[in-house]
Amino acid sequence: MDVTVYGPLRSATGGKHVSVDFDGGTVRAAVEAFVDAYPRARNHLYDAEGRLASSVRLAVDGESAGLDDPCPGDASLSVHPAMRGG
Repeated sequence: MDVTVYGPLRSATGGKHVSVDFDGGTVRAAVEAFVDAYPRARNHLYDAEGRLASSVRLAVDGESAGLDDPCPGDASLSVHPAMRGG
């Protein structure tokens, strides 16, 4: 799966575009595969309770997606991290 990351997530991945092994499933599973491959991304995506932060935005093949939406293994996932500050 191709993953495009934005903002501070680039420091966790080393670049804007990365590839992650993912056979398909839900967007939630795709995000988990991404975090497994890039553990430093966890702090940018999850809150203190271990839930995906409410300001994280996800898209599959250019379309906004929720965690329970389907995500094929050959999809392109875009991850916009939680915004901090004010």
